[in-house]
Amino acid sequence: QVQLVESGGGLVQPGGSLRLSCAVSGITFKRYAMGWYRQAPGKQRELVASITSGGSTNYADSAKGRFAISRDNAKNTVYLQMNMLKPEDTAIYYCNARFSTTLTYWGQGTQVTVSS
Repeated sequence: QVQLVESGGGLVQPGGSLRLSCAVSGITFKRYAMGWYRQAPGKQRELVASITSGGSTNYADSAKGRFAISRDNAKNTVYLQMNMLKPEDTAIYYCNARFSTTLTYWGQGTQVTVSS
């Protein structure tokens, strides 16, 4: 059974930081590209950051310079360090594991709220 379990969300003030984690089980983690997506109320889910099995990273323009994605293959975990958070970063953040366009898995999501 494949499981992706996100943690680390919560309420933070503007300018603050959070570190999201996604613990993965049931797949050969090191072979999967991993991504963080988010969905704000009334909006479509969008890619925030991704990291390939080889460690190459990609970021949405809104995340560049503020967020950092990383992975620990020994722990089957992917992280998203989020700094300088803004109210517009408020969303549910989802972890994604992708082997191919037809073989992909999602976590349940973790809420991030940026508010004073």
